[in-house]
Amino acid sequence: MTDNLVEIEGMKRYYEMISGTVKALDGVDIEVKEGERIILLGPSGSGKTTLLNCIAALDSPTGGKYSFEGKEVPRNSSEEMTTFRRENIGYVFQFFNLLQDLTVLENILLIQELAGGRDEKRARELLSLVGLEDEVDRFPTEISGGQQQRVAIARSLAKRPKLLLGDELTGNLDTKTSSMVMEVLVKACEAENITTVFVTHDESLTRYATRIIRLDSGVIISDEIV
Repeated sequence: MTDNLVEIEGMKRYYEMISGTVKALDGVDIEVKEGERIILLGPSGSGKTTLLNCIAALDSPTGGKYSFEGKEVPRNSSEEMTTFRRENIGYVFQFFNLLQDLTVLENILLIQELAGGRDEKRARELLSLVGLEDEVDRFPTEISGGQQQRVAIARSLAKRPKLLLGDELTGNLDTKTSSMVMEVLVKACEAENITTVFVTHDESLTRYATRIIRLDSGVIISDEIV
């Protein structure tokens, strides 16, 4: 039995274009242990987001092996991929994607309901964890961008994911707010014992990682424990 949460071997993701084959991922090998905080770095077009989407089962790799908790992840059945995501994956996007006509608390409760278990006490605890216990009855338009992203983080934790993924989750925030959001995120994931993998172009965010993986042209060029 492996102690790795994620095992990826020889992952490829090719796209056929009029101009030829685009090799977004070209033979990627990664093992992720529980509790790691990994940041994926690389220039635009390096394959970071493609890798994240394949890990999330939002996209199907062209080739290679992908196992989660020792079991192969479905890749050709949208229904099975959806079930895998619902049971295992949390995702924080660059854009907050909060429902504007629901309060902060209601945004969390809705995700709980979709995941099969409304729990207002836990929803309030999550909002307290990200420092928003006094904003539960406000609407997204009534709070700042940094606060909205913290709501998005609480929402992504609501279904107790084993793996939390983030794609440029501070991309719309200023430097000070980005640092605040990342500190809240690290604290929350440590409290919830959640493994994290984030894509960013911001080198300053590497201080929040336990491991930094750099990609270029669809391949890993460095993998460093920090």
